[in-house]
Amino acid sequence: YQGWAVRSTNEVLQLYAAHGQQQKVQRSSVVTQLHRAIKRLKQDLKSLHSFALELSKDFRRQSKTCLYQVLAAVQGIQLQNEAMQMFQIKAFDLEQSLQEVTERYEKEKQKRRALHNSLIELRGNIRVHCRIRPLLPFDDAAGQSISQDRQRNFSEKVAYASDDETVLVKCSRPGHASINKIFQFERVYNDSESQDAVFADVAPLLTSLLDGYNVCIMAYGQTGSGKTYTMLGPQLEGNCAFSIEDESELGIIPRATQEVFRLISEKPPGSYWVEVSVVEVYNNEIFDLLAKDSYGKVFGVKRDVVTTREGKSDVPLLTQETVENASEFLHLVSKGLQLRVQHPTLVHAHSSRSHLVVTLTITTVDFGDNFGTSWEDEQTSQRLNKEVSCTFPQKMRDKSTSSSGTSSPVQLEATEKMKQVKTRLQLVDLAGSECVGMSGVTGAALRETSFINRSLSALADVLGAIAEQRSHVPYRNSKLTHLLQDSLGGDAKLLVMLCISPGQKYLTESVQSLGFGTRARQVQRGQVKKKYFPVPSKAK
Repeated sequence: YQGWAVRSTNEVLQLYAAHGQQQKVQRSSVVTQLHRAIKRLKQDLKSLHSFALELSKDFRRQSKTCLYQVLAAVQGIQLQNEAMQMFQIKAFDLEQSLQEVTERYEKEKQKRRALHNSLIELRGNIRVHCRIRPLLPFDDAAGQSISQDRQRNFSEKVAYASDDETVLVKCSRPGHASINKIFQFERVYNDSESQDAVFADVAPLLTSLLDGYNVCIMAYGQTGSGKTYTMLGPQLEGNCAFSIEDESELGIIPRATQEVFRLISEKPPGSYWVEVSVVEVYNNEIFDLLAKDSYGKVFGVKRDVVTTREGKSDVPLLTQETVENASEFLHLVSKGLQLRVQHPTLVHAHSSRSHLVVTLTITTVDFGDNFGTSWEDEQTSQRLNKEVSCTFPQKMRDKSTSSSGTSSPVQLEATEKMKQVKTRLQLVDLAGSECVGMSGVTGAALRETSFINRSLSALADVLGAIAEQRSHVPYRNSKLTHLLQDSLGGDAKLLVMLCISPGQKYLTESVQSLGFGTRARQVQRGQVKKKYFPVPSKAK
């Protein structure tokens, strides 16, 4: 037992010694691992410290760079602001300079236009204004069997107003290069300019009317180009009466009448009276549209035009109605327009088939020598009073005679010095030139087209003869030119309002109209003179 106890003790001691040795080895291994870990941590800490130092240096370097960039940007912005302010100042100066130059240009243009108009008056040239209407729904090729591509070409716009004195027309044919044609006129209106703008250039002529000059304003162009709209304004559907719902749409004729009566209202009362006549030239015949039958109903009566001994044109028995204001005038003209011949065509549903001539005759009564006309070999005051009674309308006689039936010496002297000056304002809406193949007219309408085109050709022939200063001018080749002989021959200030359509469909007719206007403005008729018509008196 003791031996066994000793062995057990030794085994235990050996086990204990072995365990201690093992623990010692384990502790040594752990210490070694810890030492290595601490060494790695020291190395990592050192690396981290170095990285932190580098990062701090880099941050300071980047901060300085960014600060420099910010300062540079701020300085750049300040410089840009200063430059922007300088540019704004320069731009303001340039705007002011441009405005001053524009104002000077407009003044110089007005002066040039005034000088040009004076030159036109001295030469007796015909003023030509051109108006380009906008594209309208009926400008497509309705009623014609053509391809869609060609229909789109028909509605293409080819006539433009490049400025207020120039028309540009793009002429193109399949397989050929496009050619631009330029036409110059006294005034050109684009498709957006209003009736007000058109009349603003016409109004100065009306002042000349009261200064003793005859005036004629004529609208010329192909059918559907806007002549009647320009001269009369929009008309009620199915009725030729004036549509005055929107006064801004009124044409030259109603506006001119309003302006004439406005100018007359500024004159002494009783010194003017106005008479109006309305005629149409249809199939080379003249019809009086204000003539009345025995029941007082207005109906067109055929009249004739003759040449007087003085070489002036006259229409015997022509109805002339006295009007006292623009409303009476519009009422009479509306009645006459209801008799004007119209016929629908493929080009225009309300195509005018006649030339319309509205004439305002203004008689100015003057007491004294204001017009510089001397009276010699006058008869007795009674005879002169008789002549005045036969010459003046009843309204004027009532204003100029005494209610007592006797005349004082002062009244006799005033009557002896009485003079009258007659001036005429002719407002002409010509029928449009027409291509039969395009309008599609047949029968009676075809005959109307033939007369229209022939009368317009006669008008061109007359202007050509005047331009070439031929000894014979063929006024009598057409009733139209015979009726307008005085105005065409230089007895009136003549303004031709050229109306054209902008579409490719009407290119040929538009170029022909522009050519007519170009030739017309080159006609020199001599200076237009004032007209003095004293009350007739027999010389001793």
